[in-house]
Amino acid sequence: MKVAYLLNHYPKVSHTFIRREILALEQQGVDVMRVAVRGWDDAAPDPTDQAEKAHTHYLLRGGVGPLIKALLTQALTSPARFFSALMLTFRLGRRADRPLPVHFIYLAEACLALAMLREQGVDHVHAHFGTNATEVALLIEALGGPGYSFTCHGSEEFDRPEMLHLGEKIRRARFVVAISSFCRSQVYRWVDHDHWPKIKIVPCGVEPAFHATAAAPASGRRLLAVGRLCEQKGHLLMLEAAALVAALGLEFELVLAGDGELRGPVEARIAQLRLGHRVRITGWISSDQVREEMLASRALVVSSFAEGLPVVVMESMALSRPVISTAIAAIPELVRPDNGWLVPAGDPQPLAQAMIDCLRCDDAELRRKGEAARARVLARHDIDDAAETLAALFREHAGAVGRAQPRLVTSTGRVNPSPRP
Repeated sequence: MKVAYLLNHYPKVSHTFIRREILALEQQGVDVMRVAVRGWDDAAPDPTDQAEKAHTHYLLRGGVGPLIKALLTQALTSPARFFSALMLTFRLGRRADRPLPVHFIYLAEACLALAMLREQGVDHVHAHFGTNATEVALLIEALGGPGYSFTCHGSEEFDRPEMLHLGEKIRRARFVVAISSFCRSQVYRWVDHDHWPKIKIVPCGVEPAFHATAAAPASGRRLLAVGRLCEQKGHLLMLEAAALVAALGLEFELVLAGDGELRGPVEARIAQLRLGHRVRITGWISSDQVREEMLASRALVVSSFAEGLPVVVMESMALSRPVISTAIAAIPELVRPDNGWLVPAGDPQPLAQAMIDCLRCDDAELRRKGEAARARVLARHDIDDAAETLAALFREHAGAVGRAQPRLVTSTGRVNPSPRP
């Protein structure tokens, strides 16, 4: 069986979970072809991401010429299917988040990708996020290519589901992966009940090498936040909370691991609040460097206003680090009072109080929370279990030769592979 992962941008620093999923699927014996719209010229700090570039087919790397050629070839060789896909493109471009000409580009990308998929003998296409990559996958099928599935994460898909035509993408998909119960509930909202059985929970996973050895709790005063510096992550509110903690005279360091479009305003706010000696921004760092920062920290802090289920929360918990987080989306499915602190979103005061409680926590209590965090995430978010489940779904829906592994449906609706011998 050969599956194509169709992605908007690959590899990407903030999407290491996709790379891990692909590599884990290959360990399961799935032949994975990487197809991405862009990403070939990124500066990737992670050596594994650099290696992934060499295995990835980029649709826009050759410029406009190959897109036009593929579009005209498809129109001449399969006019009926091309016309059907063209009408579908018009429909998807109406009341959409991007203007109609952009959707014609998606159609051209689908034509070019279809030629690649046929050449490589691909049986099924899988995309991540219900945005433009999934639209290209939908158009590939409309042009006569293989069927598709996609993983829905949130929060982007749930911010503008009608403009993304999320319901249409779900209805046409062979199956849809939701990364959490909360995510599945949001997907349910955009299709009739008849389509609900095709929506499967497959959590993102943490690779065993990341958490191979349990780490002793860090007794220092460092708190860590990992993620892109953008509005939805709430870094400006986190700084307000940090200022409240500093006003009490508590010693601490807050490390912001990441970069992004909000770096300028974040740096300006750090200066305004006179937190320059307490807050450090690392910029983009590799997965190994993120792990080292987690090991050196007392806890992870998440101040987000919108999320799916952050992989960094799983990673921190897997390393026995408790989490301070806003109680949004699927985060409460993982973070509980016994392994961290949950606070209301949008209010710096309770976030500051949770940071204070964490800093005042004695070593024994911190260790108990860390052990509970590790136990919970390892039971729910193993990348090999997730890959085994996905491989079974691909075998079932791609119609590949060979029997799919028996599957068990749990009370949560998650599709599990048969127990290992």
